[in-house]
Amino acid sequence: MSEKRPHSLKEVKFEPLGPVFPSPPDWRDQFLYHLLVDRFNDGGKREPYRPGLPRNRDDAAGEGWQGGNLKGVTEKLDYISDLGCTAVWLSPIFKNRIELDTYHGYGIQNYLEVDPRFGSEEDLKELVQQAHREDIRVILDVVLNHTGDNWAYPEDDVYYYWEGVRFPFGFWRQVDEVKPSLWREECKLQIGDFCLREEGQEAGAELESEDAVWPREFQNQEWYRRKGRIRNWDAFPETRDGDFCSLKELDTSNPQVLGALIDSFKRWIAVADVDGYRLDAAKHIEESSTAIFCNAIREYAQSIGKKNFFLFGEVVGGDLFIDQYIGRNARIPGTNERFPSLDAALDFPLWSILEPVIKGFEDPAALRQRYDRFRGLYADHGRAGTYFVTFVDNHDQIGRSPPARFLHNDSYQKQAVLAVGYLLTSLGIPCIYYGTEQGFDGGGNGDRYIRECMFGGDWGAFETTGHHFFNQDHHLYREISRIAEIRAGEPALRYGRQYFREISGNGTDFGHPIDGTCTLAYSRILDDEEILMALNLDAVPRSDFVTVDRNLTPAGSEMENLLGQKRRVEVASAGGRSTVQVHLEGHEMAVLKLA
Repeated sequence: MSEKRPHSLKEVKFEPLGPVFPSPPDWRDQFLYHLLVDRFNDGGKREPYRPGLPRNRDDAAGEGWQGGNLKGVTEKLDYISDLGCTAVWLSPIFKNRIELDTYHGYGIQNYLEVDPRFGSEEDLKELVQQAHREDIRVILDVVLNHTGDNWAYPEDDVYYYWEGVRFPFGFWRQVDEVKPSLWREECKLQIGDFCLREEGQEAGAELESEDAVWPREFQNQEWYRRKGRIRNWDAFPETRDGDFCSLKELDTSNPQVLGALIDSFKRWIAVADVDGYRLDAAKHIEESSTAIFCNAIREYAQSIGKKNFFLFGEVVGGDLFIDQYIGRNARIPGTNERFPSLDAALDFPLWSILEPVIKGFEDPAALRQRYDRFRGLYADHGRAGTYFVTFVDNHDQIGRSPPARFLHNDSYQKQAVLAVGYLLTSLGIPCIYYGTEQGFDGGGNGDRYIRECMFGGDWGAFETTGHHFFNQDHHLYREISRIAEIRAGEPALRYGRQYFREISGNGTDFGHPIDGTCTLAYSRILDDEEILMALNLDAVPRSDFVTVDRNLTPAGSEMENLLGQKRRVEVASAGGRSTVQVHLEGHEMAVLKLA
């Protein structure tokens, strides 16, 4: 390990290296771009993709490292900004084991070092500094509940969770860069020119930078739950205490462990001036431990001038379950103390219903009912948007088998505009997953199919190789960027209350849609302004009448469509309500406000 990098948390300094970049006052103003560093950009020069290229990809290639790096992300900040995104969420950039194919970054071996395959600490600093110069925030993905596969159970056997039994510790994994033949008999596992051996197998052996786990404090076998791999992902406490496959679960109920995690991630705020953290697998940690971590990070960030450091998490479950982690305080066991927990959670309930609604497979009533629940959970349902990061595509599709992007097997590409357009104009902090704006349509038996390379390489989208996908003239990129531009200029689309609107085909009989081939209409209202969204979920044109607020949008006025050709529609009166007739082509979206 380089002498410039701390080996122990005792060597860590928490003073920022310079003035910090201020937090945004409200994260609802942001539009997040989520990317996997290994799959986004490697800085190489390639020809752009064009339809009709040979489908010459080897499926096995998608399981390994592809070569994307931090410099590659820095190089494409303009691409991200021109799309309309104001924050970039990076997959974990911390050092993983060199001999394993954990390209996703979730198998951390060193909490205090950038993985050299992604670049250096200086590369991370440069990325953040350049992003800040372009008014883009940077969010890091962090893992609290487990480390990488940095140690083994006895005999390197696979142990499974069984009635909460705590199993013996085996040995720290060590890597020897020697000829495999010298260790063929002794090694437990052999990979290329590396082998893993048991601690003490060689006389006088000491743990080096590629061995075990770092910083040194984590080399304490009592810091791990040691209860074997999870079998039943729906059983508690197995899902909290068991190992994620080969990744080893930390005992986050231990104050020393939690304190070490807090210090590790405070350091990256000090060193790199990052603006937020996304907490992986938050439901696999005690609610109180999540709250203590979030409160400690939040207070540290405030103390150095980042007054609204963003902390959102992956909490897979329904609204009632997610509510335990957001919007309220978590009680700390054995005390009367309550600490605020996550600022927001990834909106998995919306993800599960938005796609079938947009594609016309499900009645929009499911969408309305979801927002109706907000009125029971939150006193101000307009502010409910602060608690959710909304998405339609992501890298980790828990509960969906096989994993697939929104456009997988979908011939109607404009449905992706409707989906992302919905995110940009509805409650929540919108997030787009890299490649959606280029029509990525991967899907298959494995996560690699939803993690294709934007830079092409050996694992490009559409089963191609060697061609990049940074096409700012792509119709999806252009249409999404236009909606993002409108959102940035309209406070009602970021902070307003949301109401689903009744529609009518004849201008007389109104009601909420009863099937999937309809005009989905909803308003955002802030103070005295109403903005109406109308989405044609049908592939053929529609001309439905849509209800608007008769006090804010009175009969006789005109509404202007901010998308398209600035078309104006007259507000009429029908049956005691104000209405507008909205003419939409197949899968077209309109955003209307008073002219």
